[in-house]
Amino acid sequence: MAILFVLLALAVLVTANWYLWRRLFRDTTRAPGWVRRGGAVLIAGGWALAVGALVAERTGAPFWLQRVLAWPGFLWLALSIYLLLAVVVGEAVRPLLRRYLERRGPATAAVSHPRPAPAGGTPHEQRPAPARAVPSADASARSSADAPAHASAGGPADAPARSSAGGPADASARSSAGGPADAPADSSPGAPEGSLRTSDGARRTPDGSPTTPDSPPATPSPLLVAAPSRRLFVSRVIGGAAAAAAVGTVGYGTYGVLDGPAVKRVTVPLAKLPRAAHGYRIAVVSDIHLGPVLGRGFAQRVVDTINGTQPDLIAVVGDLVDGSVKDLGPAAAPLARLKARHGSFFVTGNHEYFSGAEQWVEEVRRLGLRPLENARTELPWFDLAGVNDVAGESEGQGPDYAAALGDRDTTRACVLLAHQPVQIHDAVDHGVDLQLSGHTHGGQLWPGNLLAAAANPTVAGLERYGDTQLYVSRGAGAWGPPTRVGAPSDITVVELASTRA
Repeated sequence: MAILFVLLALAVLVTANWYLWRRLFRDTTRAPGWVRRGGAVLIAGGWALAVGALVAERTGAPFWLQRVLAWPGFLWLALSIYLLLAVVVGEAVRPLLRRYLERRGPATAAVSHPRPAPAGGTPHEQRPAPARAVPSADASARSSADAPAHASAGGPADAPARSSAGGPADASARSSAGGPADAPADSSPGAPEGSLRTSDGARRTPDGSPTTPDSPPATPSPLLVAAPSRRLFVSRVIGGAAAAAAVGTVGYGTYGVLDGPAVKRVTVPLAKLPRAAHGYRIAVVSDIHLGPVLGRGFAQRVVDTINGTQPDLIAVVGDLVDGSVKDLGPAAAPLARLKARHGSFFVTGNHEYFSGAEQWVEEVRRLGLRPLENARTELPWFDLAGVNDVAGESEGQGPDYAAALGDRDTTRACVLLAHQPVQIHDAVDHGVDLQLSGHTHGGQLWPGNLLAAAANPTVAGLERYGDTQLYVSRGAGAWGPPTRVGAPSDITVVELASTRA
C-alpha cells in the first residue's frame, strides 16, 4: 500500500511539472531550442535541490551542505507551488484574451521599412521614378498612322509623332517577354553592351530590367511582416504574468519571515482565575525552527520581540530547532536573554524528536528555560502544566497527562502547554482551562491552511471545546521554505482575564 501511494505521488509530481514546463517554456517558443532545454534543466534541477535539502536535513548531513542546499532547494518548493497555481489560473484567462485579440484584428501587422538612403542622397532622390506605361504594338501603329508628321518650323524633322493618349508614336511594340522592341540603343560612355535608354532616361537591357547603379531593384514598401500567432502571443503573456506573480508572491512571503514575527494580542477569560491575576500576560512563541536557513540572527530578533512585550511568563511550545545541538547550539544561544517575571518554560515539538530531543531539553535548561516534560508547576494564581509531543511516543517519551495533571487542585485554573492542537481532547478530559499550542503554522503557504484544517481541530486563533479553550499560534518561523503566504508569523501575548466580580 505504501509503495502504491509513493508511485501515485510520483506520478502526480511528474505530471504537474511536465504541465508547468509545457505552459512556461514549450508553448511560449516557436520551436525546440535552448529555451526549452533550459526550462527542463531549471525544473529538474530545482526539484533535485529540494529533495537534496530535505534528505540532508533529516539524515544529519554536514551542516555546511545543509546550508548550501537549503536556500535554493526550499525556495524552489515555494516557487513551484505558486507557479503551478498561477498557470492554472491563467487557463481561465487564456480564452478571454484570445477572444479579445480576435475582435481587435488580424494576426498580421503592416510594418513600414523605409529604404536606406545612399551616401549623399536625399529622401526625394531615393524615391524611384514611376515607370511610364508603354502602349501596345497595335496602339503604336495606329498612332503613327493617324498623327501628322511634324514639318513645321521649330520642330525637328525626325521627332516622333505623339498620340492623343500621350504615348510616343515611335515607341516600339513590346514583345510578350516585356522587352522594348525598337528602343534606341544607349551609346553613352560606359553603358553596357546592348543596353537601351527608355523615355524616362533609365538604362535597361533588352528584356526590360534596369542596368544602371542609380536604379536599384524595386522593394515593396510597406513590407508585410507576419506577427506571432495569437496562440503564441497569448501563451507568452500568460506565462510571463504567471512567473511574475509567483516570484513576487514568494519574494514578499520570504521577506515577511526574515523580517521577524509581529506581536499579536489576545484576551482569554478564565472563570477560575483570581481577580488578582486579571491582566496576567503570557508570551506564547512556537515553531521558531532554527536550522540551516533561520539562524542566530533570527533567534535574536525573536528574543528582542518577546522581551519588548514585557510578559509575566514566556511559553515556548515546541519546534524550536531543525538540527542537532552541535550544529545549532550557537544559533539558540540568544534564548538565554529571555526575560519574564515568572520565567520561561519549554515543551517539545515533533521536530525536537527529529533532532535529538534529550540533548535539546538539556540545552534549553542550560540556557535558562525550564522544560516541562509531562510535569506541572504551581504559580501564585494558576497551575502551569506541560506535556511532551505525540511524536515522542516512538521513543517512549510521549505525552503523559496523568503525570502532568493528576492529583492537582481542580479549583485552580490550569494552563497546559502542548505542541499540537490535536491534544485538546485529552486536555478536555483532564479539566484544563486553557491549552496553548502551535504546530500548524496557520498553513504557512496558502492554500496549505486547507490541508492543516483537515488534520487539526483549530488551525490558528482561539476556540472553545466544552469548558476548555484552545489557542493556536501561527508560529514565529517557518519550516522548509522560509516563506509565508496568507499566514503571517506571530508571537502572541495572551492576556488572562478574570471573570470573578
